[in-house]
Amino acid sequence: MPAPEMLPDGPGCRDEPLSAVLAIMRMARALERVDAGLSPQQYRILKLAGAGGERSARLAERLAVAKPTLTAIADSLVSAGLARREAEPGDRRVVRLHLTDAGTAAVAHADAAYGQWLARVLDLTGENDRIQADLLLINAALDELRRSRHPAILAAAAGRP
Repeated sequence: MPAPEMLPDGPGCRDEPLSAVLAIMRMARALERVDAGLSPQQYRILKLAGAGGERSARLAERLAVAKPTLTAIADSLVSAGLARREAEPGDRRVVRLHLTDAGTAAVAHADAAYGQWLARVLDLTGENDRIQADLLLINAALDELRRSRHPAILAAAAGRP
């Protein structure tokens, strides 16, 4: 039997859904300690911005953070030379975040670090492919949950302006 500190929920607890929640929280904490050169929040923002530039409001929504929080993190990324802001042609009120060359390199480094960490963890399970597929299903479910909770998307689906 694994040592109590290895159990996601501590000794004696048999509540599997809560054990899974605690395991997810433990994984999130472990990812925060990976030496990736970027914090998990910085990484997520740069990954989304690297997909072709994102509007700040859209980034905040996709990351489930408040706009001021996103602005503060984006400011730090711009100051560090990892990202740049560009006004939308035709609508200068809209600002998109784009990666710089240094940002692209930082994301590549973080991709490798996070990928190696996850590979080590999944290799220990003996179920690498299945768990990766399950994580992709969970990601899709989270996307659906986010879409179902967004008022504009709900209104559009209902045919309201």
